[in-house]
Formats: sequence, structure tokens, C-alpha cells
Amino acid sequence: MKIKWYGTATLLLESGDTRILIDPHLKEGNPALRRVPVEEASRVEAIFITHPHFDHFKDINAFTGGGQRVYVSENGIAHARANGMDTDSMQPLAANEMHRVGAFTVRTYQSGHCKFDAGTVLGIVFKPKTWLHFATSVGLLKTSKKFPIGRDIFALDISDGEKRVVVLGSAGMDANTEYPQGADLLVFPYQGRCGMHRYMGKFLQTFCPKAVMIDHFDDSFPPFTHAVDVKKFAPAAREILPEAKLWTPEEDVWYEV
Repeated sequence: MKIKWYGTATLLLESGDTRILIDPHLKEGNPALRRVPVEEASRVEAIFITHPHFDHFKDINAFTGGGQRVYVSENGIAHARANGMDTDSMQPLAANEMHRVGAFTVRTYQSGHCKFDAGTVLGIVFKPKTWLHFATSVGLLKTSKKFPIGRDIFALDISDGEKRVVVLGSAGMDANTEYPQGADLLVFPYQGRCGMHRYMGKFLQTFCPKAVMIDHFDDSFPPFTHAVDVKKFAPAAREILPEAKLWTPEEDVWYEV
């Protein structure tokens, strides 16, 4: 199995002749970022949405049109209809399901969204760019309100029979869910809280993966995001998982799981 990161939370997984795409986002909010190769990213059998926030779901129609199935929550399908998006290829997704897509088996687990801490919130409120680009900030708030979530956020356990990858769309967990351990790779979203290198510890202890790859650490929708300093990721992860492989990926590069 191979995996590629396109920026933000957008992932492409490949096994044999099967490809699936996760949480596609065009990153149009920051022209300085590398563009997503939509033609390549769209050559997939299915698309899975971990949760229908705008930076995981709003751009979905740019990646469909070739018969791909789009698995997203009922809530996400309702958002799509309300925002004039094409819902013909969308199929409801819920926790505790299993879906077969070519070489892949995808299992869903109830998950949670990252709870922003006071330091992160205050950092946005008092950041000069937030007010210097007031219209952009207001526009982002209006867009985010069109794509609210409830409990419709899922962790994905993806297997091709030889390797397993667990993808978290956001850094949250459900207290009543027993999560799978020992995956070959855990993809962890490294944004949303100050001191994320410390916050991720409980996730690494819960999932006990053989390797960890971070994503979502880029500045995809300023001024509400920033490029996260990832220098402390590897040292902090090694304290908990000394034998694990640790990846800070480059965009548009294949990694062998």
C-alpha cells in the first residue's frame, strides 16, 4: 500500500489497481500553497469524507464526475444539497460500518473533532492578520457556518489485506469507542492546539501504531491557520513509540506503508 499527501487533510491511498481519496480540499484560500493535481487525485474508485467541515468536503465536486462513489455522513449530504452541490454520487456514511472498494476494506469508527484551546483561539483573535484581512476572516466564518458537524466525524481503518492505515480527520476521539491498535500507519492531524506534540500523546498510546505520519500542518486557510512548527513532533513521538517510524511528509510524494 502507498499513501500520498496533497496538503491539509487530503490523502490518496493506492493498493494494486485501486485508489481511494480522503477529504479533498483545493486550498484556494492560500495561493502560496502548492496546487492539488485534481486530474490525478480524481482517478479513484471512491472518496471518503471523515467529516463535512468545509476544508474536508466543500470542494468535493471538483474531484467527482468519473463515477466515483463519495461516502459522507447524512449531515454532509444535507449540507451539499443546501449549498447547491451535486449529490448524485454521495452515499451515507456512519460509524461502525465496513465498505469494500476494490483491494481496500474501510471500517469506520466514531471519532471526535479537535477541541481548540484558549491559546489557539486567542492567537487567532489577536493576530494582526485576522483584522488586516477582515473581509477574508468574515468570509471564512460564513463558509464554516454552512458546514457544521455534530457527531458525524469518523476515524477510518483502511486495509488491503496486508497493511492497515488508520486516518484521523481531526484530533479527537470518542470516549465510548474502542479503537483498533497496531496499524502499520496512523495519520494524525497536527493542527488545532498549542503544544500539539504533547496533545498527540494520548492518541499514540491509544492506537499504538507502527508508524505515524502527520498532516493538516500547513497554512491552508489564513488568517485562521498557520504553518505549524513540526520540529517537536518526532522527539515527542519517540518518547511514547521509540520503535515507530515517524514521517513529516512532503506534498505530492508517494510513501510506502
